[in-house]
Amino acid sequence: QVQLVESGGGSVQAGGSLRLSCAASVYTYSSYCMGWFRQAPGKERKGVAVIYTGGGSTYYADSVKGRFTISQDNAKNTLYLQMNSLKPEDTAVYYCAAEPKLCTVLDNNVWRYWGQGTQVTVSS
Repeated sequence: QVQLVESGGGSVQAGGSLRLSCAASVYTYSSYCMGWFRQAPGKERKGVAVIYTGGGSTYYADSVKGRFTISQDNAKNTLYLQMNSLKPEDTAVYYCAAEPKLCTVLDNNVWRYWGQGTQVTVSS
């Protein structure tokens, strides 16, 4: 059964932090790569970060490098996104994704499974 459930979103002031979680079913968590994407109002969905679940290699969009960290807890089948130094432009619905044809933040169309999303709002 395919299941991705995000949590941890909320409202925070600029400069603050949030940690998003994505609880995955065993089948989904077996994906070789998982990622976080976000979609701001009126804009297309864009990649934020990906992680190779086997080796732990990570890749980030330039806009979040040095501020966001993607990680995993294999014992809990859970993917995380630690977000620090948040900016108003980080405001978006954040989605967890799995089972891509290609492990990349550059193309959301290659990802097969998606969660329902969690809202992050950063005020100035």
